[in-house]
Amino acid sequence: MPENLNRRTFLTAGAALGLGATAMGAFPQKGVGGKGPVAISSANGMAAVTRAMELMKAGSDPLDAAIAGVAIVEADPADHTVGYGGIPNEDGIVELDAAVMHGPTHGGGAVASLRNIMHPAAVARLVMKRTDHCLLVGEGALRFARMHGFPEIDLLTDEARKIWLYWKETNSKDDDRIPPPPDEMDPAVKKFFGEKYVREHGTIHLSALDTHGDVGCVTTTSGLYYKIPGRVGDSPILGAGLFLDNTVGSAGSTGRGEANLLNLSSHTIIEALRRGASPKDATLEACRRVVATNKSPRLQDAKGRPNFDVKFYCLSKDGRFAGASLWGGAKLAVHDGNAARLVECASLYDEALVE
Repeated sequence: MPENLNRRTFLTAGAALGLGATAMGAFPQKGVGGKGPVAISSANGMAAVTRAMELMKAGSDPLDAAIAGVAIVEADPADHTVGYGGIPNEDGIVELDAAVMHGPTHGGGAVASLRNIMHPAAVARLVMKRTDHCLLVGEGALRFARMHGFPEIDLLTDEARKIWLYWKETNSKDDDRIPPPPDEMDPAVKKFFGEKYVREHGTIHLSALDTHGDVGCVTTTSGLYYKIPGRVGDSPILGAGLFLDNTVGSAGSTGRGEANLLNLSSHTIIEALRRGASPKDATLEACRRVVATNKSPRLQDAKGRPNFDVKFYCLSKDGRFAGASLWGGAKLAVHDGNAARLVECASLYDEALVE
């Protein structure tokens, strides 16, 4: 990708090149039902819930709407946690994970460690629809995406490369790597390492409830910054990064994937809904379980609390929604058919995470 391709130009080009690929494997359009649609997402999903709502109001399937929504973030080079522009692994290679679930069929599909494909969520839908499997990884996932016509692209932007290089220079155990002095740092690198969000490992989840009362959900990410090549977090794992049951609702997660994998928290949330819990209580139950099972001193602060954060999002069949996190300050993006807005999440600890 040419270095002088600015963000606006890229997003316009992405709509023609990459975003068109997100329609591959979409469900047939259906008539508009009589129920009120709702879309919820992590805080970086304001544009995503807006797009998902537009499509559901026009009769799109909830999963298709969710995938089209997160595709905006997957194509955004300014979001370093998802898709194009994501922070690479320790070798400087961007590897993407994504999963989808479809309420009406209770189908699911996922890809992990996928390279060179901007829209892994759309590939995951095809895994669900065009194979007898739930998860494809690595080279197999890339070959499958190529087979279905997804264009390949170098996912490492120049800005993400500079961020990775600075990390490598400052974390090297060798004496032959010297980072630039502060006055010579690239502005994007200085901003990245100077803001709190760089210590949070972002992802985007989106759950959608359509006008027929059906749900669909997607989680997509570039994963942990500078991860060991091949590392896979919770995002592409059904029951962890996301889960749904069309009779009760949908749930998903962002944050420390390993903590979620050890608890299958999205499944926990759906089962709590099934027992009659509210979305708020269901997500807080998942938070409490993460805390209760966090036994490693390495992952605890001086008070024995987790020194990381996990965020959960829940949308019930009747349109209620909530989010919860371990630490305070998290927000949930929601569109209830009128406008997109950010809503405060509940939390176990009122204060924000101190690192």
